Amino acid sequence: MKGDRKRPQGRIRRIQWRHLSGLAAAMFGVGAIAGLTASRWSPTPSPGAGGDITPALRLRNVPQPLVFNGRPQVDPLPAFDEVWECQVAVIGGSLGGVAAAAHAMASGATTCMIEVAPWLGGQISSQGVSALDESLRMRQANNLAPSWQRFRQLIKQQIATLPAWSPGGTERAVADINSCWVGSLCFPPQAGAQAAEQFLTDTNPSAPASRWATMTAFKGAEFDATGRRITAVYGVRRIPKDPSYIPQGRLSTELAEWYSWSPTAAFDRVPVKLQPPPGERMVVIDATDTGELVAWAKVPYRLGSESKATTGEPNAAAFDNPDCTQAFTYPFAVGIHDDGGDSLAALSRLQPTYGLHEHQSVFDLEGFPFFAGKSVFHYRRIVSQTRSNPYTDAPAPGDISMINWNRGNDWNWMDPPLILKAAELEASGQHQNWMGGLSQSALKFGEEHALMFARWLLETQAGPNYPLAYLYGADSPMGTLSGLSMVPYFREGRRIAGRAAYGQDEFMIRENDLRYDFPGQRNFGPTAVGLTHYAIDIHGCRYRNWHPSGDAVSAPAQEPRVKPVQIPLESLIPQGVDNLLIGGKAMAATHIANASTRIHYGEWQAGAAAGVTAGWLVSPNTPINDPPEVIPSGYLGALQEVMRVQGLRTSW
Repeated sequence: MKGDRKRPQGRIRRIQWRHLSGLAAAMFGVGAIAGLTASRWSPTPSPGAGGDITPALRLRNVPQPLVFNGRPQVDPLPAFDEVWECQVAVIGGSLGGVAAAAHAMASGATTCMIEVAPWLGGQISSQGVSALDESLRMRQANNLAPSWQRFRQLIKQQIATLPAWSPGGTERAVADINSCWVGSLCFPPQAGAQAAEQFLTDTNPSAPASRWATMTAFKGAEFDATGRRITAVYGVRRIPKDPSYIPQGRLSTELAEWYSWSPTAAFDRVPVKLQPPPGERMVVIDATDTGELVAWAKVPYRLGSESKATTGEPNAAAFDNPDCTQAFTYPFAVGIHDDGGDSLAALSRLQPTYGLHEHQSVFDLEGFPFFAGKSVFHYRRIVSQTRSNPYTDAPAPGDISMINWNRGNDWNWMDPPLILKAAELEASGQHQNWMGGLSQSALKFGEEHALMFARWLLETQAGPNYPLAYLYGADSPMGTLSGLSMVPYFREGRRIAGRAAYGQDEFMIRENDLRYDFPGQRNFGPTAVGLTHYAIDIHGCRYRNWHPSGDAVSAPAQEPRVKPVQIPLESLIPQGVDNLLIGGKAMAATHIANASTRIHYGEWQAGAAAGVTAGWLVSPNTPINDPPEVIPSGYLGALQEVMRVQGLRTSW
């Protein structure tokens, strides 16, 4: 937690990368979470739904009256140990959330942010994708926003603590070890978390009462009598009882404990309420990668792939399939280091739910070498001891690569789908007691698949000249015992259905808006609040039995065929709630369009635009109150000018 300069106890200690043995149990995620017992206060959890099976925390003595405003009611509702006063409340410390909070603070707004993972930054840290996907065309034209460029520079300045076996020393600046070919900046995940923290800290003097906290789960919200305004947001912070706590890196087993109201053997709890200062208004930003607040509050959204009949997109699927979100991934790290066979032995002891052969049948390096030249290892190399050329040279001892590979640790099975649908949320009681809205079974299968890919790489690619170690243990690059990322890389979650705009009753950015060669392109310039550009990069879905999936298999397109897209304000404003904005992947975009807007820079742009908008709206000099008023009131030009002052680009 920052801003008020208070820091939760039990904060994760600084990671020092060192390969440890004897941690197979933690890697495998064996056993149930200790200290969890059923209670009459809890909904009955359904398998894979992540229901809370813990006893309720200290409850209010007065029964809560029903409010018939169409919104869910948290039940039971604990007494809150902390009440934060916020003009802007950001739910989710994702990459978009960090941008949203920083830009809201830069506007002078007292801002609060909560994040369930131990690290801020989402994609670049807790999700392990610490290699920036950026448009080559945007870089060449210098069209990246100044705020993004400042953030990139902060990452380069971070000091990474490398393994004791690193030949170049254990303390190296990111700029001195950066050499990969996926983009221009690859780095250890914790450097991303440190940069996110520093970016917020540097901005904090503009709004000194602001505060934020990691390891704090969203639990629900409070609405006014109309159901159109959020009046408070609920969260619960977990404080590790062990001061040297390290996440397991098996979210499938940690999920329930991360979201529980109740103390457990591992964590104490601090219920937190975010609300506006007396007599003031608050704007809320959902910057979670899966649209948690949107799902909990029953805000209209789309999930999975859409058909051509639904969206009119030329390459849309044959039928709607809400199961078919893009594949998710658990990244991990491997290093050129001889560990005496320890990590391979540990991986070999794991018995996955599905047979090893079923996992290995899809593993494929797709014609790329693994080590030398333009290789898989160099693709997302996060530590280069000598900064050798990633296109032509060989790696060096001590080099480390982050693995996020389509025909490898991508998990695209929909048996079951990762994101719980509305009926499943209802059946599992998550509208009364939010538990993340994810399938624990899907998480588990994805974890096992990633570990099996790591095993396959060690078995098939390592050799005398290039020994290969899977980096796991208390000081792994991912900051987890298992060596997997703390949470998976969520490429796609729930996406809001926007309000009527640009000829649609429910606005969505569509495939047609992205492609030079397609009809029906729309000009979003009049209401643009951001700019992004990237290939349409779909990581598909399938069922285990290969039944038709409803995947948009013909939609992928390389950068030269994709036009720069101006992000319209309408894509960030949901239906039915007047003081809510979207600050990331849950923006109004189709399944196909999401494949272009979901990458690092697109998420940053959406978050930054939401943060500036929210900060401007709560300013005492702003004559309007809520996001839906901006365009019809004629004040969009004033907002766009504020964005330009804060270093955001709205045009090429």
